[in-house]
Amino acid sequence: MPGGRLTQQERQQIALGLADSLPYAEIARRLDRPTSTVTREVMRNGGPTAYRADLAHRATERRTHRRRQTTPPGPQALPQPHGHDAQAVRDYQETLTTVFMTSGLPKMMARVLGCLYTTDTGSLTASELAQRLHVSPASISKAITFLEGLDLVRREPDERRRERYVVDDDLWYQSMIRSARSNDQVVEAARQGVTILGPGTPAATRLENVARFLDFVSESIIRAAEQGREVLFTRTEPTSNGTTEPSPDHGRAAVPTAAEDPIS
Repeated sequence: MPGGRLTQQERQQIALGLADSLPYAEIARRLDRPTSTVTREVMRNGGPTAYRADLAHRATERRTHRRRQTTPPGPQALPQPHGHDAQAVRDYQETLTTVFMTSGLPKMMARVLGCLYTTDTGSLTASELAQRLHVSPASISKAITFLEGLDLVRREPDERRRERYVVDDDLWYQSMIRSARSNDQVVEAARQGVTILGPGTPAATRLENVARFLDFVSESIIRAAEQGREVLFTRTEPTSNGTTEPSPDHGRAAVPTAAEDPIS
């Protein structure tokens, strides 16, 4: 599988594949490239409907030129804990950002979320995010406000009274519940329509089916989220080599045996 930057010819093949409505995976297979490379290329250059090979190639050349002009001497990467490969971490962060973008997040919001998820602490200040992403604090503030509205990020003060932006396991649970509950208004409106249009009419039947379907799916998502929450909060225990592994109780509270029960 070839590495390095995409060539202009490869970008033209991507454009042809998009015009033929081929999925990213198929375009990547024909280029012998990772799917993430094609996805990232398309999403950073207008998306599947606006992608143009010539414009994408020129934009890449401009970005490369700017990096060369603004690159200061000396090492570029921030120190990485646990001996991580700094370049590999950056590449993965970009891949994760692309995944978030394809799921519907705007680019800056996806970059902020990707940056937070690739830090061991799971939290950064506005200045730390701005430094890592090379953007203005105003861009960070706007992105955080957007992500907070989706329950994907929360704020908390640190010991120096600075706001830290945090991602943790519970946020995915809260976001899933919020997503399920967002269907409630549609269900309510559909059932109002049944009353107005008259039960038994084709339009009312259609709306009733919509309401029943969304109601069932929402309740199923909530039940699954409640059951899956245990997975998110699995406790980990350090191993001899410094890594962590799930504890034998898989995060459940230990139940005392008869010998351990202080009452007996």
